[in-house]
Amino acid sequence: MSTIERFEEIRAWQDARQLVSMIYEACKSSPLGKDFGMRDQIQRAGVSIMANIAEGFGRRGKREFLQYLRMARGSCSEVQSHLYVAHDVGLIDEENFKHLNKQAELVGRQISAFTTYLNRQLKASK
Repeated sequence: MSTIERFEEIRAWQDARQLVSMIYEACKSSPLGKDFGMRDQIQRAGVSIMANIAEGFGRRGKREFLQYLRMARGSCSEVQSHLYVAHDVGLIDEENFKHLNKQAELVGRQISAFTTYLNRQLKASK
């Protein structure tokens, strides 16, 4: 596996960026955009995924990076939880819910896989 030089090369970050764009688009095109509290919560949680991956990478240490990846994974779950609420109360339709939740699941799996990989590397270096 080649060395990652920039956080922008991390696939989970790239797909989290896409998720954030999708969230912002959903806020523009659905009643979700008019519920300021829910809109702000889901947008902030999505942005937090990207930010934690980038910040953790920038720390330049595997242990710290793992800590930030765990926070990013938590924010991903937060997005999913907000999606359920938004769907349940009629702020987004079924199609939008499935589309956004599928992307959030993908990002979550990628973060989890990357965390597993880094944990193995850390254990192997001991």
